[in-house]
Amino acid sequence: QVQLVESGGGLVQPGGSLRLSCAASERTFYAYPMAWFRQAPGKDREFVAGINGSATSQIYLTPVKARFTISRDNAKNAIYLQMNNLKPEDTAVYYCAARTTVGIEIEPSEYAYWGQGTQVTVSS
Repeated sequence: QVQLVESGGGLVQPGGSLRLSCAASERTFYAYPMAWFRQAPGKDREFVAGINGSATSQIYLTPVKARFTISRDNAKNAIYLQMNNLKPEDTAVYYCAARTTVGIEIEPSEYAYWGQGTQVTVSS
């Protein structure tokens, strides 16, 4: 069974940075889109950023577009989310997701594979 494992979350002050990583247990997703979602308490899970299999296309949630960067390393079966200038409203559990159909999608229901999540807390 393919597993996605996130790491890199933590507590950071406003304006700080974090880099999230997501490692897949198999090479299954190298040709397919992967994405980061987040879920704050009491809110729906929302799309943050997605990247296609060849890393030639990225899509971002508008509020994070100038601050976050998604990337991938297919040789390591991994994707990353560099988060800069973090704000308290970025506080959430961040999830890595993957699908085995081409095309970056923003709806959680389009992704069949999920990690367990990593907590990001932005607070002074």
